[in-house]
Amino acid sequence: MLFSLKKLYQYPTIVLAVLPSVYASLASASTAAKEHRRAVVPGQWSLVQNGTTGVSALELAVTSENTVIVLDKVEHNPLTVDGHIAWVSEVNLETKAIRALNPVSNTWCATGSFLSNGTLVSSGGNPVVITGEDGLQGLRLFTPCNDGTCDIFENQDVRLEDGSVLIFGGSMIGGFINNASIINPTYEFFPSKNINGFNGVQIPSQFLHDSLNANHFPILVYLPDGTIFVAANQNAMILDWKTNTETRLPDIPNGVRITSPFSAGATLLPLTPENDYTPEVLICGGSTFPDSTNASAIDSQFPASDQCSRLVLTPAGIAAGWQVETMPQARIMLELILLPDGRVVIVNGAQTGLAGYGFGNNRIGASDADHPALTPIVYDPAAASGQRFSSDGIPASVIPRMYHSTATLIPDGTIMLAGSNPNTDVTTVRFATEYRMEFLSPPYMSRPRPTYTQLPATVDYTQTFTLSVSLPDTASNVSVALMDPGFATHGVHMDQRMLKLVSSLSGDKKTLTVIGPPTPVLYPPGPAYLFIVTDEGVPSFGHKTIIGTGAAPPNDAGATANMLAVSAQSVVDWPSSPTQGEGGDMATAVISVDSA
Repeated sequence: MLFSLKKLYQYPTIVLAVLPSVYASLASASTAAKEHRRAVVPGQWSLVQNGTTGVSALELAVTSENTVIVLDKVEHNPLTVDGHIAWVSEVNLETKAIRALNPVSNTWCATGSFLSNGTLVSSGGNPVVITGEDGLQGLRLFTPCNDGTCDIFENQDVRLEDGSVLIFGGSMIGGFINNASIINPTYEFFPSKNINGFNGVQIPSQFLHDSLNANHFPILVYLPDGTIFVAANQNAMILDWKTNTETRLPDIPNGVRITSPFSAGATLLPLTPENDYTPEVLICGGSTFPDSTNASAIDSQFPASDQCSRLVLTPAGIAAGWQVETMPQARIMLELILLPDGRVVIVNGAQTGLAGYGFGNNRIGASDADHPALTPIVYDPAAASGQRFSSDGIPASVIPRMYHSTATLIPDGTIMLAGSNPNTDVTTVRFATEYRMEFLSPPYMSRPRPTYTQLPATVDYTQTFTLSVSLPDTASNVSVALMDPGFATHGVHMDQRMLKLVSSLSGDKKTLTVIGPPTPVLYPPGPAYLFIVTDEGVPSFGHKTIIGTGAAPPNDAGATANMLAVSAQSVVDWPSSPTQGEGGDMATAVISVDSA
């Protein structure tokens, strides 16, 4: 079964030398700002219910400045399209209008990624349920548009050359938890590559064997040296995909499991010139429940973990090991959302149980989790240890966001909360199928905000461009946050990252000169939302651009042909369905990699 990670397109290193003198000059001009700790706006947050998604938000991604795409499993949603039930919708963030989309196959537990040209690729899924086609090897493309005419293009027979993705792990068939009889312990590329002696075919991963059983939806982060951080169950490694080398890292502390069905939340912390673009990952929540226990022994009252762990991914940081902190509240199935001001907001999830439904003898409705975590928590990674967590001024929701819920930063700077459906089909039992949207607004939304114009449609690496800016009277300077909100599902935010760009404000505070990302490994090519943030911590609206040239990665026709020949044979005899389990938690994560 195939599950995609993100685009892997690397530009030649010669691009780094395009404007060295200009880059050095602007970096020097911003030195004064390095001496001041960034500001955040204190005060009251707001939480508003507004609109519905049409289908339950199992998967969620921002597709433009005013739209998001929502993907569900095939179930009896009230929204219809072409005479049948719909399971994918596009929501207009301004009007809250819903437009049904029409995929061919089942997107239940698929993954997603935006390619270098801005096209969304959805891959993997589940067998036929109710209607539609088998999504196990589904590949779906969606190119966002402004006129409401775009739809999902799907072809079950061929691999399309539009983009490059890494396909990592998963299962041959569904189940509550992965195991040796159903695991797909490999990765591959799309478009296919002839690499490391594997001509378009699957590449074995020992890590996927070693991290059994609970390694569905692993956490993957593309690092500034071009390697990939991978964490699953209680294990972690660095994957050098260019040489097919796995380097093990210290295990997750204190026996905490972090991937489905023990889902933690994770993010790469902001990469900035001030921290020399040093990568550091944050993983919060999860569970210490045994991963070898029969599913019938699941207890919806088993406490989730309150642990947060940080690891600096440098030799010195790895030698120092994971740095452990304690959240104010234990959570499982939580989401970690990056804000433009560099903080992390923790939303959604439950305080007890596991990610799933229909297993244990102590279910709440069908849910295998209980005690929804209703109050968001803000985590400030730049604050002193012991002072990083706070829920001051943040209202609690009245909507449980349990299994199959999602959240994302949207371009206006708020956080959209959606979904929750720990059920086989649409239902109104306790922890019912949820369609309502909520929008969580940080205090900066009530302050006068900066604005800008003249963002190019594409921004290449080291490219210098200027923005016309209008700042609030009280602002004296701004910084630039380039953000990828990622593709959200099962608590994993695939490709989420924030990169601070080097910039310089003119003396009259009307022109901001900005330099594009130094290299593709810091921000892989594809969609980005650019926020300017005042020295008071107030961000602008995040306008969309494409980082890189917008070109699609090359396709190796020979490798593709060989992959198709092998794949056609490999799916003749699927493993039998498990005797227990939902059959849904079987996708992996999406990251960015290079297509060279």
